[in-house]
Amino acid sequence: MTTTLITGANTGIGAETARGLARRGHTIFFACRSEAKTRPVMEAISKESPNAKLHFLELHLDDLDSVRACAAKFKALNEPLHVLLLNAGVASGPLTKQGFEPCFGVNHLGHFLLTLELEDVLKKSAPSRVVIVASRAHERVTKPIDEATLKIPQQSRSGWPEYQASKLANMHFALELTKRLSDANVGVHALHPGVIASDLWRSLPWPIRPLVTMFMRTTEQGAVSSLHCATADLKTGGYYGENGEARERSALARDGAAAKWLWDYSVRAVS
Repeated sequence: MTTTLITGANTGIGAETARGLARRGHTIFFACRSEAKTRPVMEAISKESPNAKLHFLELHLDDLDSVRACAAKFKALNEPLHVLLLNAGVASGPLTKQGFEPCFGVNHLGHFLLTLELEDVLKKSAPSRVVIVASRAHERVTKPIDEATLKIPQQSRSGWPEYQASKLANMHFALELTKRLSDANVGVHALHPGVIASDLWRSLPWPIRPLVTMFMRTTEQGAVSSLHCATADLKTGGYYGENGEARERSALARDGAAAKWLWDYSVRAVS
């Protein structure tokens, strides 16, 4: 039996990924903000896959205390963890509880801490894997991540530049995590799900939101790469596109020194 924990599995790509994994017999932990909004999704999946074992864990990625509490609750259950799927994300919003820019704080830092808190369980459960839902948006970033922007409110109206930088942070995280888990039989896979019309864009102002989402792919299509990275026999360290095909990282995303800098910064930030 494969046990999977998915962040943001109550909507969008996360919900479709959970549905696909339930069909494959995974035990799934839905790590989400709202139990009230997650239970209907779990019930719908249970009707499709009656034998699926589905559980809820409260998780607010914009609050590092909540991240620690979520990890502690999971570890107290003494369950294995074969797939940690870091799916949740935002495109804009207020500063996190600890004062970080929202895209960086949620898309990277909350997931960074969750992974560190669950690292020992992943190692004990090996072979296991960490799947990071990144984005080809990281390819648009032309300069290294600027530390001065990580603890100030978003400077753009759309949140798009900040979102792109957070996706570069995801790629840096995947690169450094691959190195650190290379001897532990824990794979690390990053992916671009496609440009998806999901709740990621819910906080964008009108009329930007409908214009942004008009020509995007469906959440079902977006889950294809996540399912591939969660279940296929893959070599660690890969980056995959919207249909599960191998993709090339940007030059910045291949910068090992930048990845190490971000890792060290993130350790200090969550301490």
